[in-house]
Amino acid sequence: MIRMLGMNPLFLGLIAAGVVLVACVLIYNWLQERRVRRRIDATFSKSDVDAQGAAPDVGRIEPMFTADEPESSQSVAIETAPADDEAPDVADEMPEESLPQVAPATRAERLGLAPDADIECVALLQPAQAVATAALGPAMSVGGAKPLRWLGRRGVGTPWQLIDAATQGPWHEVAVCLLLANRAGSVSRADVESFQRMVSDVAAAMEAPHARLDPAAEADRAEALDRFCADLDVQIGLTILKSELGQIAGTRLRGVAEASGFRINAAGHFEYAQEETGAPLYTLQNYKQEPFSIESLRRMTTPGVVFVLDVPRVADPVRVFDQMRMAAKRMTKTLEGVLVDDNRRPITDTSLAAIRAQVHVTATALREAHIDPGGPRALRLFG
Repeated sequence: MIRMLGMNPLFLGLIAAGVVLVACVLIYNWLQERRVRRRIDATFSKSDVDAQGAAPDVGRIEPMFTADEPESSQSVAIETAPADDEAPDVADEMPEESLPQVAPATRAERLGLAPDADIECVALLQPAQAVATAALGPAMSVGGAKPLRWLGRRGVGTPWQLIDAATQGPWHEVAVCLLLANRAGSVSRADVESFQRMVSDVAAAMEAPHARLDPAAEADRAEALDRFCADLDVQIGLTILKSELGQIAGTRLRGVAEASGFRINAAGHFEYAQEETGAPLYTLQNYKQEPFSIESLRRMTTPGVVFVLDVPRVADPVRVFDQMRMAAKRMTKTLEGVLVDDNRRPITDTSLAAIRAQVHVTATALREAHIDPGGPRALRLFG
């Protein structure tokens, strides 16, 4: 005879509580996923620029690729840049880490050919009569905390054009675009208020109606974009130090660098540029953090140099890293130096592979955020 053993009330209560807990977790996860999908669908469904749109609420972290482990090598420097376009007003429904990426409304925005309301504060002016560039007055020459773009359209449905001294109009619609953030930080509420006053003055002179901005909301949006972009703002450095604490003569360094295709730029760095486009790929900087010049190189010495790759600002970061890595190895041999990390420890091939993986991860994350490395949006955000 088989006897059924009874369960005491405490055990039954624990089972019931466990079932309820699991059900609550499943329901919560379903709600979170539903909110995220609503948000992503709403963000990607917007195809027109809206001057009043809010950008996604995203977070800023400043990660470091440190040399804590024996095989790690370079510190990955993080800096700041903005992103503009419009997103639905549900940013406070989810924690920052769960929010979707910055998404362009149109391909034109992604290519930098239209107002980009994710990374810019956009004011649209629609005068009753088409106006010439001269009607914008001295406002176009006013500087501010962040770069301004003036864009115009000659008619309904026509493409946006950059308004400058060479483009006289007439303009049926004008967009004034204030960059929300870059590596110098985000715009403040006072900056947005100043922008609003300038736009209002221009609009009054043109008799153009326009929607007023919310300075507090725009400032909050700028801070969120600043935080978001910091996590994607990665710079890679490979350092060459002279063996046995020696020094590299400036004349020797210049000869080796120029033979390798580098040229000195205005910032005092040797710069390696893409041959077809002239776009900078990576730089060679003084280990002593003093700028190079043709004159100073004749008399100076330095313990080393640093190859620097600015990941968001090049079109194919992984390929460029591979190219920079090979150039650094060749120059290390030529200068009879040692390739080291930030702690002056020799870099191994394992370390270089780890750094390359970090570059790949960053480049992939940028593209998934609709910020093409080396593209117009990235150059604004990480400038």
